[in-house]
Amino acid sequence: MDKKTSFNLWYVMAAVLAILLFQGVLEQVRRVQPISYSTFQSYLADKRIDQLVVTASRITGHIRDPKPGEPTGFVTARVDPDFARQLEQAGVEFTGGSDESFIGNILSWILPMVLFLAVWMFLMRRMAMGGLGGGLMQVGKSRAKIYVERNTKVTFADVAGVDESKAEISEIVDFLKNPKAGGRLGARLPKGILLVGPPGTGKTLLARAVAGEAGVAFLSISGSEFVEMFVGVGAARVRDLFEQARKLAPCIIFIDELDALGRARGVGPMAGGHDEKEQTLNQLLVELDGFDPSSGIVLLAATNRPEILDPALLRAGRFDRQILVDRPDKKGRIQILEVHIKKVKLAPEVNLEEVAALTPGFTGADLANLVNEAALLATRRGADAVTTEDFTIAIERIVAGLEKRNRILNARERRTVAYHELGHALVALSLPGQDPVQKVSIIPRGIGALGYTLQRPIEDRFLMSRQELEDKMAVLLAGRAAESLVFTEISTGAADDLQRATDIARSMVTRYGMDGKLGQAAYETERGTFLGQPIEGGGRRFSEETAREIDVAVRGLVDHAFERAKEILGRRRDELERLAKVLLDKETLTAAELPVPTPLAAP
Repeated sequence: MDKKTSFNLWYVMAAVLAILLFQGVLEQVRRVQPISYSTFQSYLADKRIDQLVVTASRITGHIRDPKPGEPTGFVTARVDPDFARQLEQAGVEFTGGSDESFIGNILSWILPMVLFLAVWMFLMRRMAMGGLGGGLMQVGKSRAKIYVERNTKVTFADVAGVDESKAEISEIVDFLKNPKAGGRLGARLPKGILLVGPPGTGKTLLARAVAGEAGVAFLSISGSEFVEMFVGVGAARVRDLFEQARKLAPCIIFIDELDALGRARGVGPMAGGHDEKEQTLNQLLVELDGFDPSSGIVLLAATNRPEILDPALLRAGRFDRQILVDRPDKKGRIQILEVHIKKVKLAPEVNLEEVAALTPGFTGADLANLVNEAALLATRRGADAVTTEDFTIAIERIVAGLEKRNRILNARERRTVAYHELGHALVALSLPGQDPVQKVSIIPRGIGALGYTLQRPIEDRFLMSRQELEDKMAVLLAGRAAESLVFTEISTGAADDLQRATDIARSMVTRYGMDGKLGQAAYETERGTFLGQPIEGGGRRFSEETAREIDVAVRGLVDHAFERAKEILGRRRDELERLAKVLLDKETLTAAELPVPTPLAAP
């Protein structure tokens, strides 16, 4: 029912009610006539009244044998009997009245009805929109939020550090702006484009930038919003979403966190074809097969767990293209920092290249948080601008955690932590190719760190040799080696170092084929997991004898790294003792206070 039809229906109902009301009033006037109270008394004296209805304020009756022109009934207002006798003796014609007005009587009836209708309409609207009962009237409606260009306010200029991804996805913008030019050679736009990458790399921001650049409607919804407690609601919402898109074409549909909706079917003991999530996924697959990309509808999706998506979702003709939005390199980090510092006042000596060099592995979200933390630190100390030191402290806070100066260590624990951290630093300064040591501190940070050694990477690394991995293990185990050398006993402070060193050694043996006895073979692979369990396969794929050889090889690598670190610290024992005294006094040593890197010859 459209709006015009609704209004016409209201007009008809109002007209019918008005006619009925008018007929009722006319009939009442014809049959019943108001008379004065004195006339009523004369009728009563002449015995012309045979029926009476007496109320607190009115008298209604029937006239016996009415004369021509007289009504059959009458109504009059009551008057106090004593006062009526006085008026009758005085020969005055009188009648009763009421303090209530006609308007007051009407309002006394209408206002409660209007109030009731208002409350009823409010409750029904809340139920329809989702305020009560979770939207009982719209359980199958899509919850996609519609954005247009003026609402997104995001362009490619706001997305930095992902130049390759922007170049690849810019084809969509060109096609949406000029569909005929895009398909002049017979090519078609990919039906679906999947943005893949770690959390915080800017996948959602890139999708919004596409809508902002193309100037088209942007329908955004999370994958988890399709699934509700009612069976069939998810599939209905998928249908409604694509129906909205067809009406708004050209437009962009963006599904964030696709893994919540498109998880692989048949995974887990409770999986079945009648599962609500599977029904929703099946409906999405049908919609992807059913719409034509030439109509101007582009489907974008984002996920950081592509390994658990259903294969049917990733086949050609559905999500045709996957675009990797990875962690930025050094150049990309500089570009991202330039975007986020536009609203921050920097000191002249701040070099963004140095800041970017200190943040390998940071995502765009991490860098945005870094700039904000540095600005907060500068504001807290009352500075006029953000300095390089603010960025350094902010990096330490993000990487190592917040300083815990209220965590008081006893004298022996402070000495143990000091030698432990200096062990890391001296071994790192003694081995070639290691990241420069920037700071050594015995101030507790974070949840369990009683001290830390901060190394500054020189460049982004993607490959490592066997020797570099062994050097890294030696640096990790140098803290425990220093404790063993100085105190002749070890503490629990190296638990995390041991785990990381063991992981490196096991990867060298089982994944990288770096053990001479076990040969060039991979005994373990990195597989995606679902709730901690492998999605496919399971169990080890080698014999008990091979498992023993792997354990022996891993233990041998770890032991060799420990002995190597201990030997290096033995050769630099004097420096270790001297620096330990300074560190216990100052609690923090910078790169300028540490020895110059002097790689030692192999023993």
